[in-house]
This record gives sequence, C-alpha cells and structure tokens, in this order.
Amino acid sequence: MIDKIKSSKNIKKILRTALFCTMFLLIFFSSRPAYVAATKVDKITQDEIGGNADSDDNTLDLNITSNAGSVKLESTLEILILLTILSLAPSILIMVTSFTRIIVVFHFLRTAIGTQTTPPNQVLVSLALFITLAIMSPIFTEINSDAVQPYMKGKITQEAAIKTGTKPLRKFMLKQTRDKDLKLFMDINKKSSKDVKSYDDISLAIIVPAFIISELRTAFIIGFLIYLPFIVIDMVVASTLMSMGMMMLPPTTISLPFKILLFILADGWNLIVGQLVRSFN
Repeated sequence: MIDKIKSSKNIKKILRTALFCTMFLLIFFSSRPAYVAATKVDKITQDEIGGNADSDDNTLDLNITSNAGSVKLESTLEILILLTILSLAPSILIMVTSFTRIIVVFHFLRTAIGTQTTPPNQVLVSLALFITLAIMSPIFTEINSDAVQPYMKGKITQEAAIKTGTKPLRKFMLKQTRDKDLKLFMDINKKSSKDVKSYDDISLAIIVPAFIISELRTAFIIGFLIYLPFIVIDMVVASTLMSMGMMMLPPTTISLPFKILLFILADGWNLIVGQLVRSFN
C-alpha cells in the first residue's frame, strides 16, 4: 500500500515537470525574435546611426562621447570625486581639526567622575562637534572666502583652490604640532630635514599624522590633570571606609555623589570647555 502511494506521488511529479517543460518550449518557440523588427533599416535610422540628428520625428537622440585627449575633467568625474570627498568628510573633520583633543578630554572626564555612560556618547560627540565648529569657524570662513567662492565663480583653477584652501589648515595644524612629531614622520617618509627650508615645504602627509599624535599627547596631559582631584576624593573616601571597618562597601558608591558635587561647585563644564578653547589660541 505504501509503495503504491509513493509511486503515485512520483508519477504526479513527473507529469508536473513535463507540463512545465512543454509550456516553456511553446512560449519560447512561439515568441518572435527581437531582431526581426530591425531587419529593415530606413534612411532616418541610418542617419541616426551615422551620428546625424533626425528632423522629421520626435524620437530622443543619445550621443556618447569620449574624454580621450582632453585635459579637463568631465562633470561625471568631478561628481565622483566630490562624492568621495564627502564620504571621507568625517575622517577629515577628525584628523585636521580640534575635534580629537576635545572628544578625548571629554571621555577622560567621564571616566574620572565614574558616571560610566553619563553623559551618553551622542551628547559628548555633539558637544565636541559644535565646540570644534566654534574654534574652526574663522579658518572655515577664510577657506570659503579665499578658495571656495573664487573657484565656484571660475576665477581660479582647481589646483589653486586646493593650495589656497589648505593654507589656513596647515597654519592651524603646525601651530599645535611639536617639531619632534614632525621629525618623526619626516623620518618615516624618508625626508631629510636638510631638504626642508620652511614649513611650506612639508607635505600634508607628514603634517596630519604629526598633528594627530600631538593632539593625543595634549589631550592625555589634560586628562591627567582632570583625574587628580577625583582621585583625591576616592582616596579620602576609601580611607574613611577602611577606618570605619566598612570594607565590603565599594568606595566608588560613596565617592560618586561627592565627585559630582565637586564638579558642580567648581562649574566644571564651563571651566573645562573654556580651558579647551583657550588651549588652541
């Protein structure tokens, strides 16, 4: 009985497969090939193939040209380069502005207080971003007036706009960068100091990484100074709990409200943000 049921199922599957193949073959052979409609080419179509625009119908003419032998970038390539720059904009913002120092100091501050995820990362990043815009606003204004606007009006070339626009950024980064860090990356790039007569001879490939590690060093120094008063509070609380025999009570549970109170009484946010902004002047 079971064998009969299995055989009937197999027969049904075979019939379904055969029916599907038959329908496919009927559709395939009954369909008219697409090239049949193109066997006869009239004079208008021949003119269109030859590159001549037609004048007696309303069809759309599509011409494809090449940029071979031209030194000017096509608009499509310019758009591609612009989209690439926009995709790298967050990294550029972090690398060549004051954002790195500010966000590292804020994370040190949050860790020193011991509030873990308060303020949240979104708040810290947003605050660091707006402080960065406030610090970099004169530089961005200078870049816009000296490089972007003249280039958009066609007064200067693209190479001149890039060279003019990077000057304020180079000046800002070199002001915050140590000579020791510049020397390090000059050695990495195998560039001798004898070949450098002025800071203008140093490329951005050397200035940017040197600027970043200088910013990290400065941020760590500020973070160390921020840690000191909060460590004192932790030590006082830990010593007090130890003298009272309350060794099972975590000192951070008791010290956290006192650290927050100290930060509020000292007007910590105003003090730290103000000193951060002044550190770039």
